[in-house]
Amino acid sequence: MDLKLEGKVALVTGTASQIGIGNAICKYLAGEGCEIISIDIELEGAQKTADAVKALGKKAVAYKADVANEDEVNEAVQSALKEFGRIDILVNTAGLSAGKPTPFTEQKRETWQKDIDVNLYGTMLFSKAVLPGMVEHKYGKIVNFSSIAARQPLLGSYSAAKAAVISITHGLAAQYGPEGINANAIAPGMLKTNFFGEPNERTTQMMEGMASRVPTRRIQTVEDIAYAVAFLVSDVSKNITGQCLQVDSGLVMR
Repeated sequence: MDLKLEGKVALVTGTASQIGIGNAICKYLAGEGCEIISIDIELEGAQKTADAVKALGKKAVAYKADVANEDEVNEAVQSALKEFGRIDILVNTAGLSAGKPTPFTEQKRETWQKDIDVNLYGTMLFSKAVLPGMVEHKYGKIVNFSSIAARQPLLGSYSAAKAAVISITHGLAAQYGPEGINANAIAPGMLKTNFFGEPNERTTQMMEGMASRVPTRRIQTVEDIAYAVAFLVSDVSKNITGQCLQVDSGLVMR
């Protein structure tokens, strides 16, 4: 199926990890014809992702930005607009989990603040920065990243922030739908990435245990998430907005 993404300009955050979701999204969208703006707080990794896109024959640039810093976000977006002239697609992939599961009475404000700053505030800031251009062109696709943790609130501040991302997505979809802009979210399940640190025996056992409890009997890969993003940012899904798509191997049913 032709997703008709040739020539579209996509800005993706959280692209530094070479085995992460952001990297996979950049490469898959490039394969579908997109030009890529790779953004991360770690410029070296973001540049490696941009270089991987260039190797596929597509234009790509990398910018350094802390998604929770409004000045850095605005500077990156303005630089991208000068380079490409427009931004058609925004994928807010950047995220983190600042703490570990702890009793509520032991949770710390600074942990909550960090989770909210990156997962929630970062999503808002990049959306806010690209929206004027999308409104001007009467076209835009925004994909935000929630998590299965939003419906299984075991991680305190992380779960709360990811649940709020769904609410932001609803607000964007409702307010900017008449302007030709679609906004959706993706809630990945357990992934084979370095989100929980470098792979080790504990994380391997955790993955195997999770796989045994889901209908597909497999843990999704970063490529599975990239496929879902490509669908949501294409015009094939032009009547889908305000949704949160769970890509979780069927964990939603448990």
